[in-house]
Formats: sequence, structure tokens, C-alpha cells
Amino acid sequence: MRFAVCSLLFFAALFSRAADQPNIIWIVGEDLGPELRCYGDAYSRTPNIDKLASEGVRFTRAFTHAPVCAPSRSGLITGRYPTSIGTHHMRSKLLKPPPTFTQRLRECGYHVSWPGKTDFNFDVPPGAFDATNNWRRQLPRQPFFAYINLGTTHESQIRASPEQFAKNTAKLKAAERHEPTQAKLPPYYPDTAETRRDWANYYDLITAVDYQVAEVLADIERHGVQSNTVVFFFGDHGRGLPRGKRWVYDSGIHVPLIVRRPGAIKPGTVREDPVAFVDFAPTVLSLAGCAVPKELDGQVFLGPNRAADRKYIYAARDRMDEAYDRIRCVRDARFKYIRNFHPELPYAQRIDYMEEMPTTRVWRELNAAGKLTGPQTLWFSKNKPREEFYDLESDPHEINNLADSKLHRAKLDELRGALDRWIAETGDMGAIPEKELIARGLVADKLSEYEARVKPLPENQKL
Repeated sequence: MRFAVCSLLFFAALFSRAADQPNIIWIVGEDLGPELRCYGDAYSRTPNIDKLASEGVRFTRAFTHAPVCAPSRSGLITGRYPTSIGTHHMRSKLLKPPPTFTQRLRECGYHVSWPGKTDFNFDVPPGAFDATNNWRRQLPRQPFFAYINLGTTHESQIRASPEQFAKNTAKLKAAERHEPTQAKLPPYYPDTAETRRDWANYYDLITAVDYQVAEVLADIERHGVQSNTVVFFFGDHGRGLPRGKRWVYDSGIHVPLIVRRPGAIKPGTVREDPVAFVDFAPTVLSLAGCAVPKELDGQVFLGPNRAADRKYIYAARDRMDEAYDRIRCVRDARFKYIRNFHPELPYAQRIDYMEEMPTTRVWRELNAAGKLTGPQTLWFSKNKPREEFYDLESDPHEINNLADSKLHRAKLDELRGALDRWIAETGDMGAIPEKELIARGLVADKLSEYEARVKPLPENQKL
């Protein structure tokens, strides 16, 4: 009887603080774009994620600031643009870790559990987490923030061995597997067996993630904390296929974002206002009842302190492993402006890791043989235009560059100016050579490791 009374008092205490300090959980799918049935993708099979969307709010315009994992995560954990703090190059390392929003949460009385990837381009600072173990086994006796990383959709798993792929998709029923012949490929890909197989594999892995999401949600319900827990589901950047991941096209920066909070978010809500990854940290702090530091680059997009809707989102691409480039973009609800700071560099620079994807290989082989047509040839241009401008309503695949169009001159000028202001106001460090950042003692010298990987292209593969 005494135990029962104590238990009742404990759960009463949990629910009494629910309105002020709800539990908050992030479920993150790696290399996962909005290729979900609830986002209108008829090829996709995601019943559990679709159900989650029906219970909360689905954001149609959520974007990362960087189309690759470490810079993307560094912005998530800090609420700062990587280009502002020096974490913008893929596989670099900031020597002095910046503050994280999780440290602030802990100061507000939250228990923070972050198992899995801590791939931030800096070492985890002291006090960032309480635990890195599996929070789902035993919930803490205080309001908690918990993170779970689902690596099943990572690009490496699309091209995994048959044995590993079978293991990843073991739960899929025969009717849930995706037939390659039914895939609807983007117009910039060559239509080959390899490309279709990679595309179908990616969708099979998404369905596997759908099963994993169901397991996490079931655990939340089993622990009896569903009513006072805010669940975020999103991808860390776009799909892990060529011209997706590593690129600031929507295929690389557009992600699904679904948030469920029983009693506070109307089920089945759809929001079309732009949301940026740097908005996640201030939003979580606000929901937790914590003060939001003024130095954060984002804004609150949920709860009573919700800011006015964003007008623009911004994204950046810098060095990707051994391939150096600098690209910036700004996007509103319909149009996107991209600035290529190195138009002399081709899109299709070689990156050893990316070259392992069958789609990349067959695409490159067909280009060398002169067998590509139309939009398929764009990626192999010998250089890039200095500016790209797209009407995403009529051209969602971003293949018709309107930068020279007189029809959209006013909008082009608007976005060009918005990008100029963002670069100046956020202190974009992309123009500073990485060797200078190393000399200043800001980042570790990892550059030489990647420079050593650069190899001349074979004659039959030169652009």
C-alpha cells in the first residue's frame, strides 16, 4: 500500500508540471527527405509516420542549413549557423566547443539523454548531456529531453551488402517492398537498373524506419508519458543519393518535420510557413520554460512564444570531405536563389565516399560514353553558373535556371539582397580559407588528411 501511494504521488508530480515542462523527444532519420506518404508520395509506405502526422502538425517547408550530417547537427545542437561558428566544413573540428542548448536545458532542471551520434564537428562540451545510454529502457524521474538517431536510411545502407540490406529490412512484408520498375525517378537521373534499384532500396529503408518510429512511440505509451511528451520527427538532411545530400537543392535540404503534443497541437494540422533547423533549439528551450539566449540564430516556431512566420530560410555548402566548394542559398515559399562562389568548379567533383553509390557510378559512366540527354547532363557541366534561380512551384527538381529571366528580375534581386544581408549579419566565415582558420587556432588541421585523398580523374571520366 505504501509503495502504491508513493507511486501515485510520483506520477501526480509528473503530470502537475506537464504544462510547464513537458518531456521532449527528437526522433531523427538520417539522410531522410520528405519521401513519405503523408507528404503526398504515393510510392512510399509509411503508415506509422502518417499516423503520427494525423495526431499532430506536419510542416511542409522545413529545411536544414547544411545538406550533410556534421554541419547540420552542429546547428541543431547549438542553434547557430555553422558558417557563423566555424563548423561549416564537413569533417573539420572546432577546437573550442560552443555552448549547446542541451546545457541550458539541464540548467532548467531537465535530464538530457543523447545516445548515438554526436557528430557535431566539435567534441561534446562538458555538461551537454546527462547520459548517452538508451533512455527508452528507464525514464528519468524529472522532465527529460531525449534523442534517438535512426541510421537505417543513411546513404551507406542504400548500397549495403545484400546481407546487411536484408537485415535492415527484415520486418518488411512482401507487399511493403518497393518495385524498382514502379519508381518515379527525378528527371536529372539516367533511367537505369542501378538507379532504380538504389531508389527502391531507399524507399524500403524508409519503411524500415517507419517500423522503428512505431517502436519508439509504443515505448512512450508503455511508459505512460504520452500525454505530456512533445515528439519531434524529422530527417537530418535530404536523401543520401547524388544531387541530394551535399547539395543545397531541395533534395538535399528539405526534410520532413512532424510534431505531436497532445492537448496543445490540433491533430491533423498542416503548416506551410518556412522552418529552419536553427529554430529547433530556441523552440525546445521555449517549450521547456527556459530562457532563450539572444545569441541564437533561430526563432521559436511552436507554443505561446511563437514568433512571426519566417520569410526566408538559408543554407550553405562548403568542403565535403576532399571536395572543396562554397555555395550559399536563400529560399522563400516559392523561389530559391543559389550563389556559386566557385563557378569554375564542376558540380561532379569526385568524393570517394559518394563514388561508392551505384547511381553515381552508372551516371558517370554514361556521361563518359556521351549517352546522357537533357537534364541528365546538367550535373556534368564543366563549370557552374555563378547564380541559379528557380521557381519551385513549376520546377520542383530545380533544373530550369531562370537567373537570366527578365520575368523574375524583381524576385531575383530581392533574394540576392536577402542573401547578401544574411552573409554579412551572421558573419559567414566561408570566405576565410580553411588553412587560415587552422592557423588562427580555430579549427584542427584535418584538411591535410582530405587533401591527400584528391586524385586526378581518369582520362575517360574527365568532364
